[in-house]
Amino acid sequence: MTYCVGVLLEDGLVLGSDSRTHAGVDDFASFCKMTVFEDAGERVLVLLSSGSLAGTQAVISLLRQEADAAAEAEADAEPVVTIRSARTMFDVARVVSDAMRAIDRRDSEHLERHDLSFNASFILGGQIRGEPMRLFRIYAAGNFIEASADTPFFQTGEAKYGKPIIDRVIAPSTSLSDAAKCVLVSFDSTMRSNLSVAMPIDLLCYERDALVVRKRRRFEQGDPYFGALSKKWSEGVRAAFKELPEPQWGA
Repeated sequence: MTYCVGVLLEDGLVLGSDSRTHAGVDDFASFCKMTVFEDAGERVLVLLSSGSLAGTQAVISLLRQEADAAAEAEADAEPVVTIRSARTMFDVARVVSDAMRAIDRRDSEHLERHDLSFNASFILGGQIRGEPMRLFRIYAAGNFIEASADTPFFQTGEAKYGKPIIDRVIAPSTSLSDAAKCVLVSFDSTMRSNLSVAMPIDLLCYERDALVVRKRRRFEQGDPYFGALSKKWSEGVRAAFKELPEPQWGA
């Protein structure tokens, strides 16, 4: 299992992912689920992946391979739209979708022999020069939806434990700093309730129109800031609980 979250704000984007993967109760490992495609001054694209590690890694590798091949192609070759050349964020989402379907076509027959199916989905966020920031949720079938002021965040994986805090805090006007804290608290709540989500946590804050990544950090197990945040949140919840009015049982 995994947990990824992307938040679209007026001031920028906040994206976070855990690193836990497992193939059984005794087979755990850590893999980064955040991939950044950055061309400073031109575009910043962030992909958060969930689902089968083999599937998501294959999609990311295909995206990189196609972009590298297009960059090395002869000048008179027919141009190919890649994640680094797509004109809009919508076109980037289509490129990712096409890569997912290509891997699905390649692997589906072989997976079915083992009673498996292609299982990879993504959160895509970023900005291309001349276009506003955008955030997409791309499903395993390759279809996708876009975030809006009414729905300014997306989650994948083990989302239910972290959703209540995000629902209560996040609005388009929320500051990047507050949104980053909220996302980290949602990870803390999720990890307390589900062992299939675990540190390290990768967190990225993208500032609107920056077209460069300035704030990215990995929180390892035992990180002092994350530990203090978790402790303060737990204390605050307990203090607020004690102030709740007693239930009324009628006359």
